[in-house]
Amino acid sequence: MLDWTLLRAFLAVIDTGSLSAAASRIGATQPTLSRHVRELETAIGTPLFRRSVRGLEPTEAALGLIDDARAMGRAAEALALKAQGKAETLSGTVRLTASVVVSNLILPPLIADLRREEPLIQVEIVASDASQNLLRRDADIALRMFDPTQNALIARRLGETPLGVYATRDYLARKGRPQTMPELLGHDVIGFDRADDIIKGYAAMGYPVTRHQFPVRTDDQMVCWHLLLAGAGIGFAQCLLADAQPNLEKLDLGMTLPALPVWLVMHEEVRTNARIRRVADFLTTRLTALLGATP
Repeated sequence: MLDWTLLRAFLAVIDTGSLSAAASRIGATQPTLSRHVRELETAIGTPLFRRSVRGLEPTEAALGLIDDARAMGRAAEALALKAQGKAETLSGTVRLTASVVVSNLILPPLIADLRREEPLIQVEIVASDASQNLLRRDADIALRMFDPTQNALIARRLGETPLGVYATRDYLARKGRPQTMPELLGHDVIGFDRADDIIKGYAAMGYPVTRHQFPVRTDDQMVCWHLLLAGAGIGFAQCLLADAQPNLEKLDLGMTLPALPVWLVMHEEVRTNARIRRVADFLTTRLTALLGATP
C-alpha cells in the first residue's frame, strides 16, 4: 500500500511544478519533500518527474496516478474533518482566516479577550483577501464579506458593515469639501492598482473612469487605510472603522454605497468540535454586537 504522505508530496509537486513551492504549500522542507518523491518513485518502480526549463514536468506514469491520488486526498481530508469534529476538549488550535483589514483592525482585541477567557485555545490567523478553501482545511473558520458559495459549509450571517467616503480634516482644509459625485471627480481619491472594484462602482453611477483617475493606487487594503489616515486623499472605508477615527470626516455626496455582508463560515464536519464551536460562538456574539452598533 502506498503511504498517503508520499502521494501528498507528489500532488503538491504536480500542482506547483517545483520542489520549493510544493514544500512551502504543505509545510515541509524541500529535502524532505524530495525524499518523499524519490520514495514514491522507488515504490512504483518508475520516474514520476522530468526536469525542464519550466520546472518539474510529470511523466506518463505520473499522469496516470493523478486522478487516483486526488481521490485519496479528498478521502483523507474528509476523514480528518470528521475526526476533528469529534474533539471535545476546549484546548488545541483553531485556524481562523479573515481579510487583511479585519485581521489587522477588528480581530486583535477580540482575540485578546478570547485568550483571556479560553487560555488553552491557540489561535492561528490567516490574514488574506483571497478565499481560503475550508474544504481543504486551509482554515477552520472564515470571516468573509461575500456570500459563501462552497457546498458542505455552515454559514452564519452576522450582519453587514456599511461603506462611506472619508477624508482627513487636513485634506479637506487644503482641497475643499466635495458635496456631489461630479465634484469628487476633481479630488485626489485613493484607488486600486489592478483591482477594478472602484472603477466598476464609478461606472455603475454613470461616471466611467480609468485607473489614472486615482493619483495614488494600491491593491493592499491596509496601505489604502494608512494613506487615508495620512491625508493622501479621499478614500472609501468601512464606517465601523472610519467613524472611530477623530481625524476622519465622512462626506455626504448624495449617494449610498453598498454595505458589505459579514459571514462566519466553517465546514459542517467541524461544527461538533468543542474548541472550534467555542471560537465560532464567541466571534458570532462579539461581531454581531459590533456590527449592530455600526451607524
